[in-house]
Amino acid sequence: PARQPQPLRLPAVWLFTDARLGDALFAAARALPPGSGIVIRHDDLPRGARWRLVRRLARLARARGHMLLVAGSPAEARRWGADGVHLRQRAIRGAAQARRTGLVVTMPVHDAHEARAARRAGAHGAFVSPLHPTRSHPETPALGRRAWLALARLGGAAPVALGG
Repeated sequence: PARQPQPLRLPAVWLFTDARLGDALFAAARALPPGSGIVIRHDDLPRGARWRLVRRLARLARARGHMLLVAGSPAEARRWGADGVHLRQRAIRGAAQARRTGLVVTMPVHDAHEARAARRAGAHGAFVSPLHPTRSHPETPALGRRAWLALARLGGAAPVALGG
């Protein structure tokens, strides 16, 4: 198993970006309390447009003391000046590289398999979801408090609740 990372204080409030936010993205980012976190997804954007979006959000994040993570590869997150990388389960092999280069590593956790994977990868944070029913994934049943807590403990990383 991977060595567990040093304790890291992750923001309590997070904004996950994607195309559904449209023009409201920057207003939402500006409305975050100081010291929040932003995870940039926008996977559907062409590389150049995604880079420009990351740069624009990075300026806003720095000005407001936010932590900025890029969903993707550790190399991309580092090259684009992010504080860390949000690794999807299929990209778990990048966790060790990300930690070695000083990036914060977070992962999604939806079930016990993913929670154990986040623990093995040494993720600093685990976004455990969905705690409550959510419009973003209406087909996914909510975990509820008891199941959420079990996954949060199993993940071994700082848990953050998403959904609802």
